[in-house]
Amino acid sequence: MKKEIAAEAGKDFGTVAGIEETGETVVPESEVEGEVVGEISDRRVVSVGAALFALCAAFIVYGALDEDEPERRRPAPTASVTYRVTGTGEAGISYVAGGAKGDATVEDGVDLPWHKTVRVPLGEDPAVSIRLGKEGGEASCVLAIGGEHRRRATASGAYGRATCTADLPAKRN
Repeated sequence: MKKEIAAEAGKDFGTVAGIEETGETVVPESEVEGEVVGEISDRRVVSVGAALFALCAAFIVYGALDEDEPERRRPAPTASVTYRVTGTGEAGISYVAGGAKGDATVEDGVDLPWHKTVRVPLGEDPAVSIRLGKEGGEASCVLAIGGEHRRRATASGAYGRATCTADLPAKRN
């Protein structure tokens, strides 16, 4: 029947609507096996996806494990300070012992004579205070920095008080 239709139209069977037959067999795409040019296989997509995932995971792990170590703080420079309290009996003594700025160590009922050597951060002012009790008496405080005496003070009488302070050089940056 196709020949009849083509003959009626006055055309050769090999020519349909101006297209010439080339001798190639046209097969529907559903019957073609293999890859079509430009199409990416599922295996390749999975492989590339896995590689990208592994790369991202590696960067995350590297970032988590390679954190910069916290900057190690050098201890503040200090000076050796010796506090000495002379006298007889008991006294209350408070002194700066190199802790947090402004903190003092307090000792009550200390038998005299007494002495203590501590490291005080530069820039803080070392100080020692004595407090006599109700019985009174006499006691002296001496403050030395690096072995050099800087201050001396004396407390006397009931509830007498004395304080020795000195300046430490400021810390250098």
